[in-house]
Order: sequence, then structure tokens, then C-alpha cells
Amino acid sequence: MSLSTLATEPIEALLPLASDETLVPLLDGRWVRYANLDGAASAPALASVAARIAEVTPWYSSVHRGAGYLSQVSTALYEEARRTIAAFVGARESDVAVITRNTTDAVNLLASAVPGRTLVLDVEHHANLLPWQRSPHGVTVVTGEATVTGTLARLEAELVGRPHALVALTGASNVTGESLPIDRVVALAHEHGARVFVDGAQLLPHRRFSLASTDVDYVAFSGHKLYAPYGAGALVGRRDWLDEAPAYLAGGGSVQRVTVQEATWSPAPARHEGGTPNLLGALAIASACEALTALDPVVWEEHEQALRQRLVAGLAEIPEVTIATLWEDSAPPVGVVTFTVEGADAGLVATYLSAEHGIGVRDGKFCAHPLVTRLGLVEGALRASVGLGTGSEDVDRLLAGLRAFLAARAAGELEQRYRLADGLWGLAEDPRPLPRIAGLAELARTASSCRG
Repeated sequence: MSLSTLATEPIEALLPLASDETLVPLLDGRWVRYANLDGAASAPALASVAARIAEVTPWYSSVHRGAGYLSQVSTALYEEARRTIAAFVGARESDVAVITRNTTDAVNLLASAVPGRTLVLDVEHHANLLPWQRSPHGVTVVTGEATVTGTLARLEAELVGRPHALVALTGASNVTGESLPIDRVVALAHEHGARVFVDGAQLLPHRRFSLASTDVDYVAFSGHKLYAPYGAGALVGRRDWLDEAPAYLAGGGSVQRVTVQEATWSPAPARHEGGTPNLLGALAIASACEALTALDPVVWEEHEQALRQRLVAGLAEIPEVTIATLWEDSAPPVGVVTFTVEGADAGLVATYLSAEHGIGVRDGKFCAHPLVTRLGLVEGALRASVGLGTGSEDVDRLLAGLRAFLAARAAGELEQRYRLADGLWGLAEDPRPLPRIAGLAELARTASSCRG
């Protein structure tokens, strides 16, 4: 499909979202359908996921705790969800799936179990960097090269030079959408006696993945990026380290026997799931896994690539826009595009797109400070992400919004409408009404270490 065709041919969303009919107010008084291009941060729920939660909520009860009928139903649903989640990532028969709060929680759990030094790249999201920095066994952080080939050579040199227990890498960068070839990393790591962990938070909402077929040892992901934002995630992989590790969250459900002096801990997954588990979160992820598994993987990838190419082609036609790239020889990225607008604060652009065009994008450093620093984005950037619920209208509205921003800036109109306070951009006067939601007194304006 040519770029000229992409510019004119409409592209419909692949799956319906629970938020498809959500309207947001604009500065000029109009209400428009929200164009959510921020799924790389948190994706809205699939309509089927929201329906599943509504279906099972009346049956909610304690899990692994009671003989009551609803408790038995809830326990059965929870364990079936675990099996569905494991199957979604191609778990081997001997693998274990632990339900966590999110990817960050899953990485911290794995970090508590790794019996040796970990090797990571500087391209990682903080969730796949900070836990390893705290490891008592130490961490090696490799600065990537400008090419995939050069970066792999750096990884190999470190593996040859010092023993490592684990290589931890992103399945897809949350900044550029690019990735290293997982099969080559696995081959290098296993050759030198290291296991491989893949942070699948950005990969799994965009591509099929299998532990068994890739020979990856562990994978983690979050429901809130997989169109199931109900507060759960998962760590799936080899059992031995997780069975031998200290209980990650000590409490009820993680033990077999307790005295006032000691405890006999259960094996994984119960060992690391102390307390009442998030039944609805696990069911939401399982429902999303089923929906994504039912998709034709070729159609899925073609849909996303068509949208991404449409976006990249449109951005390339705006002289003031520069797209960030990590490796000049990488495979086609997933649906994540980070860019800057010459002479414009990313926070101002994002605020303008929201207030005047009903578009949601991310601005800042994307919880990947070492990478954005290496890419020269020290002042932050903008990120747009496309996915299953995105259509060409969303992409076209973003491109039109960016052109309108540049026209308004040239006309000197922005100074009258926007102001900077405490490091955050906002409207000088905001006449937009709040949605009728209980407990919402005002729109939030809070600083974030990942935004700033």
C-alpha cells in the first residue's frame, strides 16, 4: 500500500472500545468524539472486556477462601483466567503465571527471584530499569548503538566479559516502538548461560508473542495497556526461580502452614499472590486475551502498520516536525510514534490538541529518561500511539490539529489562550464543563516525573 493511498483511504478500527461514544468538550463550545492516541500509556477497555466485567460482577466473591457457591464460582473463574493468560503468551506446560498489579509489579517480583546479575539496555522504561538497579546481585546497563547490529555486539561483549543470570529487554520501545530481534537476543543470552526476560507491556497490545516458540524465559505485561484497565498484570515464565524466591507479598493465601515463629510457604503462583487477588482484573485481562487471540494476526498487523505509516507520512509533510528513531536498521516498529515540534513546548502542544481538537496524546519523557536523553529529547516530546480501536479519522485529526497549532502560533493567538503555571500548561480561562461524574470537582493538573 503506497503512502499516497494511505493518505486517502479510510481505515476503520478493528475492535470496538467501551469509550467509542465518549464526547469531550472543546474550547469553542463544541463536543466531539475523543480521539484517544495515548494507548501506549493506558488503553481504554475493549467493549467486550467491559461487558465481561458487567457479566461477572454479580458473581464476585472471595477467591480461594470459601465453600460458598459464589466463592466457588469466583475461584473457578480466577483460575480459568490464569490459564487463558498463560495460553495467550504461549506458556510452556511447566511455566507458571502469577497475577500481579501491572508490569512494574511483575518486574519487581522477578527481580526478587533472580539469583545473579542482570543485563539491561539504556532504552528501557523505568519499570524495567529501576528494579534491577536495586538488585543485590548488581546490574549491567548497556548503552545502545545507532544500529541493531552494533547494539547486539555490545550485548554480546558484556555477556562474554562477565557472567549474568538474566538479560532483560523491552519487547517494543514505549518511546519509538522499535525493538531488538528477540530470537537473536535469546540465542546470545542462552549461549552464555543467561535467561531472558521480555517486558511485553508495549509489545503484546500490538503483536502476537509466544514463550514456547521464542524460547524466552519470562514475559510480563499489564492489563491497562492490553485494553483491560482493571488493575491487574501478569508475570509468566519458568517456575524454578519463582518457587525458590522469598514470598513477594507475604500474607493470607501465600502459605501452607503458619506458627507465631515461622511459615511454610506455598509454591508459585500462590507464593507471590498474598492477600485477596484481583479477580475482576484477572478476568478483564483474560477477556482481552481472548479477543486478541481471535484476531487474524496478519489483519491485525496490517491495520496497525497502515495507520502508523499514515501518521508518519503526514508528520513528514510538516516541516517543523521531527520524528524520533532509535535504530536505523530496526524492523518495522509497533504503533508508537514520538516526535517534536520545532520551537514548541511539548506540553503546550498536547494541551492545545486536547482543548481545541479533542485529541489525547502523551507529552514528556515517557518514564524512559535515559533513552530520551540519548535521543536528545531533554525537553520532552510528544507521543501518539495507534491500536485496535484507532481509525484513520483519529490520525487525520491529529495531523490537522498540528497544522492548526502552527497557524495559531504564527498568528500570535496562543499567548492569549494558554498560560504556564508550576511547569504545566493550561488554559488561561477554561469554560469547558465537567462531565457529570460523581466526585469530580475539577480537572486534574498534576506534575509527573515522567512528564517533566
